[in-house]
Amino acid sequence: MTALPAKPRVLLTASTNFKNDDGPPGHESPYIYGLYRHLTQDLGWDVKVVIPSSQKSWIGKAYHIKDIIAGRYYYPREPDGLGDVSEQSRPLKEGEVAEWVLLDGTPATCANIGLHNLYHGQIDLLISGPNLGRNSSAAFALSSGTIGAALSSALSKVRSIALSYGTVLHPTPTEFYEPAHRLGARIIGHLWQNWGADDGGLRAGEVDLYNVNIPMIPELLTDAGLTICWTRIWRNSYGRLFKAHKARDPAAAATIAAAGPDSPDERPEGTQAGYLDKKATPKDVGGLVFKFAPDMTDLINPAASSVPIGTDGWAIRKGWVSVTPMRATFGEPVDWNVESEADMESKIWKMKL
Repeated sequence: MTALPAKPRVLLTASTNFKNDDGPPGHESPYIYGLYRHLTQDLGWDVKVVIPSSQKSWIGKAYHIKDIIAGRYYYPREPDGLGDVSEQSRPLKEGEVAEWVLLDGTPATCANIGLHNLYHGQIDLLISGPNLGRNSSAAFALSSGTIGAALSSALSKVRSIALSYGTVLHPTPTEFYEPAHRLGARIIGHLWQNWGADDGGLRAGEVDLYNVNIPMIPELLTDAGLTICWTRIWRNSYGRLFKAHKARDPAAAATIAAAGPDSPDERPEGTQAGYLDKKATPKDVGGLVFKFAPDMTDLINPAASSVPIGTDGWAIRKGWVSVTPMRATFGEPVDWNVESEADMESKIWKMKL
């Protein structure tokens, strides 16, 4: 196996971006520029950025295969990452720190185009995030555009890390941002230098990807900081994600922000059972008009007895950072592994259909 560099060449992508084409970071994507600064300045890494040009939360590892993927260039400036969009690549102007790429595609699309078209052969590590909101538990992980981009990269045999900042206080105090970025960069740096082994991994017996969740809580500001632990995914479930709406009811638009339930635009009460139910009555279902309006109560604040010890959901509930090794695959039963064709004899269906 080829030796990997101490300072990897990084592709940074995310599921969240900005509104109205006025450039990241926006209030629904407040984290990406801060992490970029810490990766480039604290770690000294070479970081390329390819991100969606519009909000792509809850889209998983999707590709819009019939779309033509157009792009633009973005030039962030200090101190906040605000900058200008250009249709053409150009030299940096005074105060601009980098040239980023915005693509009209999903996070997984950004990852694949970044790896294979824009920077082919130039990337050692993909980082997806930081996501606005947690991506702990199966219910969130299987829906996550942030994890979807990391899965896309892992399927290209590139080391990949998905990073999410779990919203606990709503809205998240801005003084939590910098310590979260510092901690996230240190965790990513440690994982790069100490990447785990997995005999079933796609890439020379290595872990395919990691899913990291940092809770945005006051303890980030303390000298002790947050406890970090290895976890597995909490296999939870969800129920109703959509609600029926009156097709011509203006109030029907006020369901959930594009960035999802942790968006600053989303009212906390909108995630509680009963609130969204008032938007429509059973007779409105016949109109076949529905909006994404999930009841998140049991996902965000589950009963302690329902969360298995050692899972990512358990860690976030305790205020700990969860680091979950993952495979770029759907899970199989634990006893499925076979070593030879002879072992497959027990897997052959014996019944007549």
